Amino acid sequence: MSEAEQVPASASEAAAAVLDALNATDSNGTEALNATAKFVATTEGTALAYGSLVFMALLPIFFGALRSVNCSKSKNAGDMPETITSRDAARFPIIASCTLFGLYLFFKIFSQEYINLLLSVYFFVLGVLALSHTMSPLMCRIFPASVPNKQFQLLFTQGSGESKEEIVNYEFDTKNLVCLLISSVVGVWYLLKKHWIANNLFGLAFALNGVELLHLNNVSTGCILLGGLFVYDVFWVFGTNVMVTVAKSFEAPIKLVFPQDLLERGLEASNFAMLGLGDIVIPGIFIALLLRFDVSLKKNSRTYFYSSFLAYIFGLGLTIFVMHTFKHAQPALLYLVPACVGFPVIVALFKGELTEMFRYEESSPEEAGAKEDSSESEKKDQ
Repeated sequence: MSEAEQVPASASEAAAAVLDALNATDSNGTEALNATAKFVATTEGTALAYGSLVFMALLPIFFGALRSVNCSKSKNAGDMPETITSRDAARFPIIASCTLFGLYLFFKIFSQEYINLLLSVYFFVLGVLALSHTMSPLMCRIFPASVPNKQFQLLFTQGSGESKEEIVNYEFDTKNLVCLLISSVVGVWYLLKKHWIANNLFGLAFALNGVELLHLNNVSTGCILLGGLFVYDVFWVFGTNVMVTVAKSFEAPIKLVFPQDLLERGLEASNFAMLGLGDIVIPGIFIALLLRFDVSLKKNSRTYFYSSFLAYIFGLGLTIFVMHTFKHAQPALLYLVPACVGFPVIVALFKGELTEMFRYEESSPEEAGAKEDSSESEKKDQ
């Protein structure tokens, strides 16, 4: 997390995979320009900016975690979560580091303008799809019953006869088309104006979809992932200038921003505090896992979810406090990881459920479906 005089870039990488981009885009990689900035934020403006960032960070974690519970039970191919295994978690900091350093070399060798143009188009497509998916449940509730909801299917195959293979098989309806249209308007607005509100709409959609659709298979995997990214974040922020360079050059809606001069300049404000989506999504998928663990206990209690959620608020608040005190950008995962892992572990020790928590294994939708089919067949046989 950091303060910046201008926001010409996001705080990190985005290349290979969306998760890679989300984690590597920590805004804590940007330089704190307080000492040389021409604009000095007022106390009210700073408090409003940081408070708004915290509030916006909590929204995708809370609602994404709730949606992840339904997502884990979904049989719709379009809503299937991506399960992260312990091997994926161990490799991810290395992949993220390679991507970050690769972007650093790209910005050093090639024109920043053309690279950001390609990235803008890339994230325009991803942003429209992510925002459309985010809006879909709301649209289902408010869509007028008098308007016919027609069903469509986009099917693209390869080969013929028995060797025919499906490449794309996407089912959608009129509601989805309306969501896509609204999202496209926001996308065009972002492409043309790069306005901070459009940036935040896409950023919130990315974060919510990440928390909803990226699932850790167990708590141990979550600890491996968060531990590895803890080291990654600290090293690239404090050990080199790579993340800072990429952050200053990179333009994409993969951070949340809020102006500190909003009270003085209104919607045309340009001095932003920012938070990278990696600081939201990475702890968020761990918090969502703990919510699904709460559900699996069948005790009508959300103890682990609320304890980790409060821990996230504490960790983010501590990040802001340290950054504001020392006037220097901070790697937020340095504070978020110990808080989000430590608080639930302490609660599990107190309740005597630590072993049960670490033994919890989440099945993939395919495995869960297979188990349901086998149980149904067993009942029929009986």
